[in-house]
Amino acid sequence: MIFYHTINFTIKNKKEMKEKVVLAYSGGLDTSVILKWLIEKNYEVIAFVADVGQKEDFDECRRKALLLGASKVIVSDLRKEFIEDYVFKAIMANAVYEDRYLLGTALARPLIAKKQTEAATAEGADAVAHGATGKGNDQVRFELCYYALKPGIKVISPWKDKEFLDAFKGRTDLLKYAAEKKIPVKASIDKPY
Repeated sequence: MIFYHTINFTIKNKKEMKEKVVLAYSGGLDTSVILKWLIEKNYEVIAFVADVGQKEDFDECRRKALLLGASKVIVSDLRKEFIEDYVFKAIMANAVYEDRYLLGTALARPLIAKKQTEAATAEGADAVAHGATGKGNDQVRFELCYYALKPGIKVISPWKDKEFLDAFKGRTDLLKYAAEKKIPVKASIDKPY
């Protein structure tokens, strides 16, 4: 009889535990909606914010993620590593796309994914997530890095998820959801970008 109660107690506690996910979070419309959507899907969300030198109010980004329900926000200063280990090497290799485009975003994604994966390990999270659209290269950059660094990690890519896509056909749907959930955003239906 005692054995039965012990098993029952363990199963009950396991059901109550939420799966942790570390989300690459920028504080923009997409990742703010994704953060809230993941919480509604019963995940514990840790927001991972990468500072690679962009002009951003990181304190405001942290406040917003916490307001939306993130259990924790990690703001990681990656500027030195980004310049020394990625940008300088790209410059030395003359890495320019089609002889005109510098690869800032393309170079930053592997570093962000690396540090996000390290954060997931440190936080005991089995999953990572990103807000890259299903039709762009950023999803590939993020996901290949995740899998290379931590084979078997669960990757949540909402813009490739049928349930997410059924709910959000585009920016108008994201903006309506943001208004409904009281998610502060700078974009509007008149000025969606």
